Amino acid sequence: MSRTSRSPLFLAGLLAGAGAAHFVAPKVFDALVPRVLPGSPRAWTYASGAVELALAAGVAVPRTRAVAAKAAAGFFVGVLPANVQMAVDWRNRPAPLRNAAYARVPLQAPLILWARSVARSSEGAV
Repeated sequence: MSRTSRSPLFLAGLLAGAGAAHFVAPKVFDALVPRVLPGSPRAWTYASGAVELALAAGVAVPRTRAVAAKAAAGFFVGVLPANVQMAVDWRNRPAPLRNAAYARVPLQAPLILWARSVARSSEGAV
């Protein structure tokens, strides 16, 4: 299996792991939901976890990979406010936690680019 063919499966695995984590440890994710969003944080936690699981399934299947990877790129853009919220909320935590929260914000860029790359390499392939 080539590096190019593994990349979509690694992306699907990352999405699946993150999605499952929303259901296994929802309290952690509830705290990241921007307070400006309507409704309960738990509903947003479960909804975003379900979206990540659906995206993982879509990226894993060659027939739906290009569309799902584009949607994943959009999703990564959409969750950026939650990462910014975490960085703001954790600014007074101990240095390792604070630094982890700060690191999440710029890490969105490589995730977005990775998903776009998977989409481009999958277009027209079935």
